[in-house]
Amino acid sequence: MNFQEIISIVLVSITVFIVLKISTINNRFIQGILNWFPAILLAYVIPAAFTHIFHWDLSQVKLHAWSRNAIIPITLLAVMSSLRIKQLAIVGWRPLILFVAGSLFIATLPVVLVILSGAISPQSEVLFMEESYWKGLVPIVGGWIGGSTSQLILKELAETPENLFLSVLVLDNILVNIWTILMFQFIKKGEMLSLLIGIQDQLPQKLDADPIRIIETKIRPLIIALIFSGIAILTFYLQLSFLNTVILLSLVGLALGNFIPIWNTKFSLKLGGIGIVLVMAILGLKLDFSNLTLPWTFVGIVILWLILHFLGMLLVSKILNLNLIWAPIASMANLGGISTAPAVTAAYRKDLMPHAVLLAILSMVTGTAWGMLTISLFQMI
Repeated sequence: MNFQEIISIVLVSITVFIVLKISTINNRFIQGILNWFPAILLAYVIPAAFTHIFHWDLSQVKLHAWSRNAIIPITLLAVMSSLRIKQLAIVGWRPLILFVAGSLFIATLPVVLVILSGAISPQSEVLFMEESYWKGLVPIVGGWIGGSTSQLILKELAETPENLFLSVLVLDNILVNIWTILMFQFIKKGEMLSLLIGIQDQLPQKLDADPIRIIETKIRPLIIALIFSGIAILTFYLQLSFLNTVILLSLVGLALGNFIPIWNTKFSLKLGGIGIVLVMAILGLKLDFSNLTLPWTFVGIVILWLILHFLGMLLVSKILNLNLIWAPIASMANLGGISTAPAVTAAYRKDLMPHAVLLAILSMVTGTAWGMLTISLFQMI
């Protein structure tokens, strides 16, 4: 084991310990800070700060493979096995419509913004159409809605140049992390803002782990951990695609939690929360802010695109009379995916994490299709 591997393990371990510990400290000053900077976000900041200060490149360490092949599958099993199907029905269809609207805004807004910027400035039209910078916007659609797999597929479909793609990855990384911080703040104030704009919709009451029956005998945590580990190992050897793995494990998790009467859903939800922190800490090892070289017009359009996406979702929430809590959840399901969507949700209500996961899965499934729509629209102009 080389120096980078050791450092990455130590750094992630310290980060997870700090994040889990600080959230339990009952101190007014610390809690005041956490109201603006949730403890779970330290999982991003601490690894990124160390890699930046000491100029470490930990983006290729084995922990990332472990996260993808073991930690994320186990976390996914834990979160999904804590969801009761009858609880999911309580949420209703309106959050799903809000999520689809958010995806539509992401897929179509870049085309609209490029047309408008071209009408205002001839230089902008030259930049995006003649110099083909629009090809850098397409992978962003895939990265936001579908994740890394869709991003790479759409890069090939749009024939995005390598240097442009690299810069887009850095910009995307920065913006999504900033957006995650903002959504952590928004979700805490969602209910208050709903009342301010006249939305009377109430969230489902606290979703109890076993809303229908109380069974004192539960499967022991160690047995559940062994079950999860065994399933994760089995799926690894099946060599499924990441998307198929996520779908399969989600179904398996739902089956475990719904068809085994003595399933320990309380432990599953707790394990899922710890897993989310661990995944975010490992993602933090990849943060790199040193390779951003893009025209400011390009950067400005991407930022405006992100803002308009969220404003559009707020408008849809108002039309549907849907509690604004769902806007950051649906937005992070679109932009953050399987890791950050439940993390943002957990900052407000852990029992809604499985619903965020389901929206994130839907995002992964549809990301490439939305990106192909964006390509078609750009080719039309």
